[in-house]
Amino acid sequence: MLVEDEVIAILEKGKSGILALLGDGDYPYAVPISYVYYDSKLYFHGAKNGHKIDAIKKCERASFCVIDQDQIIPEEYTTYFKSVIAFGKIRIIEEENEMRKAIMALAAKYHPTGSIQGHEDAINREWKPLCMMEFEIEHMTGKEAIELVRE
Repeated sequence: MLVEDEVIAILEKGKSGILALLGDGDYPYAVPISYVYYDSKLYFHGAKNGHKIDAIKKCERASFCVIDQDQIIPEEYTTYFKSVIAFGKIRIIEEENEMRKAIMALAAKYHPTGSIQGHEDAINREWKPLCMMEFEIEHMTGKEAIELVRE
């Protein structure tokens, strides 16, 4: 098991993960998505309509998985992995200032050399169809292959 600092480090440096929701017919719905870990929460962006939004409106409980390392070791018939799973509640952000704060954090993560004005201009161009989601983490776990622990 990874300690909390290691789990947070993986969430901070990860580029994408898998958001798992309760989908149609109560089947799991897992979707790859970009994110930012900011202020001890996860934030996602997407369209205002679609399967993901329908699932969030139906059930707020969710999980989110990030794989930090996945090295195949053929001669050992295994992988050396590190991963994190966060469990919590997800909601659609409705308040404009809260949305702007979240999308600015996402913009800064994916374009760290961009200017604040550049981020704001890009956000303003895409503002109307934008939906921001907040994932409040209730608990999280991190695991790594025993071979990595031994290193």
